[in-house]
Amino acid sequence: MPAVPTILERPQRWDAAFGPDMTDAAADRLLATAPFREMDAEKFPKRTPLRDILRYDTRLLRFRKGEIIVRQGDYGTSAFLILDGTARVVLQPALSPASLGRQAPGKKGLWRTLAQLWNGARPPESFSLEQLIPSSEIGARQDERDVRVFLQDLPRVLDAHRTEQMRAGDFFGEIAALSRMPRTSTIFADSDEAELLEIRWQGLRELMKNDNALRAHINKTYRERALASYLRATPIFQRLDEAQLERVAGAVEFSTFGDYDWSGDYKRLAQSGAVRPEKEPAIVTEGDYPNGIVLLRAGFARVSQKTGGGERTLNYLGAGQIFGLNEITHNWRNPDAPVNFQFSLRAIGYAHLLVAPTRVMEEIVLPSLQKNELPPPVKAKQSFDVDPPETGARENVGAEVLEFLTENRFFNGTAAMVIDLDRCTRCDDCVRACASTHDNNPRFLRHGPGVGRLMIANACMHCADPVCMIGCPTGAIHRESFGGQVVINPATCIGCKSCANNCPYDAIRMVEVRDRTAELMVDQEGKAIVKATKCDLCVGNYGGPACQRACPHGALTRMNLNNLDALTRWLKK
Repeated sequence: MPAVPTILERPQRWDAAFGPDMTDAAADRLLATAPFREMDAEKFPKRTPLRDILRYDTRLLRFRKGEIIVRQGDYGTSAFLILDGTARVVLQPALSPASLGRQAPGKKGLWRTLAQLWNGARPPESFSLEQLIPSSEIGARQDERDVRVFLQDLPRVLDAHRTEQMRAGDFFGEIAALSRMPRTSTIFADSDEAELLEIRWQGLRELMKNDNALRAHINKTYRERALASYLRATPIFQRLDEAQLERVAGAVEFSTFGDYDWSGDYKRLAQSGAVRPEKEPAIVTEGDYPNGIVLLRAGFARVSQKTGGGERTLNYLGAGQIFGLNEITHNWRNPDAPVNFQFSLRAIGYAHLLVAPTRVMEEIVLPSLQKNELPPPVKAKQSFDVDPPETGARENVGAEVLEFLTENRFFNGTAAMVIDLDRCTRCDDCVRACASTHDNNPRFLRHGPGVGRLMIANACMHCADPVCMIGCPTGAIHRESFGGQVVINPATCIGCKSCANNCPYDAIRMVEVRDRTAELMVDQEGKAIVKATKCDLCVGNYGGPACQRACPHGALTRMNLNNLDALTRWLKK
């Protein structure tokens, strides 16, 4: 008798609602509230109806006066709509790091630097009580589910900072949610009971896709606040005058591919061995007509080419890089011998894109460029022996290394710890230097995945796309304001594990902290206090990362893995 197969229900997007307390009555109330009451529910597809988007992709939040809703510099995955009450946005000057739950930037003085030489006697993971006391500028409230940080001296904030009030019906946070850019301002509740609707990224995307008015509003805001400055900073647009730039900005289209929550999905896929190019969302497919150039605004994408029954990785692109310029330039110069896209482009994790249509490129942008600024002609079905600007990484760094870096998403790292195992003698001088610099608290493990002689150690890479920062309730994990390093403030870390769970590289550890006598610190219930720890790139030390300076054989370096030429040069030393 044949075995009966086990049948499992396929997981669906809405298996877990964004707001577990969101009820049918709440969804009905939202449908009667602007802007949702003006939306035509018939325009939404049956698989994602408007009511279900509100029921499963939103949640209702209430804030007390002075509680921070979003912080400047944070990474967020959602937008907000004020339903009742008011909020206030801080325009200038920005709030101090301490008032946002962050540590003040600064370097160690001479005495503290010298003191590192004998701090090895301290117990591991030990702190003084002063190190764990948050700034008096902020306070925190905690209920069963949420932690809320609030400004302690609200009158002083209002007196010392220029702010602007936001009222019911105002949207905010949509630019950061769609483009995966840091929040540009801090916004806090300005009334005793402010009620807000938080819309997660997936739901916002569906609302924009099916409601023209909301899409037009958000696109208009995006073009006004973010697009023009971005285009001005992009080399191929720098020769345009204001009128030309405005025409280009008006024609640019926005697209998003992939999933904001890619880190958790990546961990699952990596464990199953299913991280393959064919599984990633296609932005451009090899052989398509070149209808525009693609500018990566945020995230990463894989450049690949068909080979046999699959695809081979040729390069990956990060924020600020362009795809398709070669083909469009070729067709502009050779209208009688046009070519299609020579390669495929796929989103790795999440990618936010700007697409400048071919017509605009041919009429405005390409005529403004000098001859030496234009890419060379394209040969149909060219191979990578031609080494075009969009792709020439495979032969430089080696196919095996490129696949390794891509499959593990290591191109995200701006300061990855790269170790040459042929030179490394396992002396552990790097580990001891790290421990000495951090008061006997080492911040990395000298092992990790590798290929050939190359190993990427389990140390924070200070990512270009720091998914660890998404969802921190207190602002404890943040970018250092000077160098952009990702650091953790132990005084405001509550041990929630959000950052550790989000990190796709297992570079954040949760540790039980101790006092200077090596006794565990406990809370009022007698439970051990846990903090998140990781490499901070020796942000407070003069001279840079101690691990790199301590290696006696030049076997270790901290490197931006988006710069494959630098990696190639280092490996060839």
